[in-house]
Amino acid sequence: MTEIISVRFRPGGKQYYFDPAGLSVAEGQGVIVETGKGLEYGSCVRRNCLVEDSAVVQPLRPVLRLATERDEKQVRDNRAKEKEALAVCQRLVERHGLDMKLVQVEYSFDGSKIIFFFTSDGRVDFRALVKDLAGIFRARIELRQIGVRDEARMLGGFGICGKPFCCAQFLDEFQPVSIKMAKTQNLSLNPTKISGTCGRLMCCLKYEQGAYEDAVKRCPKQESLVECPDGVGTVSSVNLLKEQVKVRLEDSTEQPKSYLTGEVRVVRHGKGKRPEGYEPPSKAELERLRTQEGEQLRSGRGGLEGPSDLGSVLDRYLGDAGQHKQPDGQKQGGRRSRGKSAQNQPRQEKPQHQTQKQAQPKPAPQREGQPPAGAGHKRRYRPHHRRKPGGGQGAQPPQA
Repeated sequence: MTEIISVRFRPGGKQYYFDPAGLSVAEGQGVIVETGKGLEYGSCVRRNCLVEDSAVVQPLRPVLRLATERDEKQVRDNRAKEKEALAVCQRLVERHGLDMKLVQVEYSFDGSKIIFFFTSDGRVDFRALVKDLAGIFRARIELRQIGVRDEARMLGGFGICGKPFCCAQFLDEFQPVSIKMAKTQNLSLNPTKISGTCGRLMCCLKYEQGAYEDAVKRCPKQESLVECPDGVGTVSSVNLLKEQVKVRLEDSTEQPKSYLTGEVRVVRHGKGKRPEGYEPPSKAELERLRTQEGEQLRSGRGGLEGPSDLGSVLDRYLGDAGQHKQPDGQKQGGRRSRGKSAQNQPRQEKPQHQTQKQAQPKPAPQREGQPPAGAGHKRRYRPHHRRKPGGGQGAQPPQA
């Protein structure tokens, strides 16, 4: 076992192991380490710990000292110089007419070396640019061409998920991502939906690929011939996340039924001819494949409360809500239509109220110039779709 600390030189950059050399370093603390480029300032992202010897590349470079306030000030000054160097280099690029896009500038800790990162579609002859930069900054100049994924890591930003880029947060190295991963996960093959801001396939496609590949081994393919508790049929669709399949039964004209992968036996993988001499097993043998979880799936319960339970809860809720709102309804009815307290009677007394209304004689037609009957209060208009059974009808609106 080897004692190490993990150091990162840039936010979102790669982590490197160093020998703490007897120092106890806390996470987030600055350190001065010795690298192949000379002295560098880094931030500790993993405190003192032991790792296997095989995980360490020998020789392991040591940590020289903990960063002091003077070192912190020098780093801040270098960050300010980087912004100025970027602006100067941008003007020189425009003067030379080079087809390149500057991304970032990086100063070494002691300021003896400056690295300019850029992107370009092709090769760029920047020898004249390097001479001009060396004459201005009086330091060693290096121009390094990077890809669009490294550009996204350096600049940072937010993805379509609404979170910061993974490459700018915790990804140490880019993993290869292929379009086959999107096909395995049943994702849309539209490039705008599966590509990141950098224009390449999203790195997060790699995260769940192992789980999908494991589920594919347990689930049958589409158009496979399978045996299920209700008979023999063909798989019409597969849900890898839930490990469920929809089967179109041969001796049934109903819609495909859903089954768990543990309830089906594969006779033929994928498309093809029916195996010669194959005879469907008996109904009793197929019934052995039926499980309680599968029945809950097909009945819509899914292991939770079924629709009947929800219906009773809904009825109870509506009943309680009606009891709480009844006093307010009586008060509003007294304001709107004075003397019509019968409208706010309980629901079970409604048929008796309807019979009494039907026994009342129809009001005589009103003549022009005469006030309507019962002018002391405003009659309520009943639309035609609220006619009472048996031919009874409420009061009509007054004629003009």
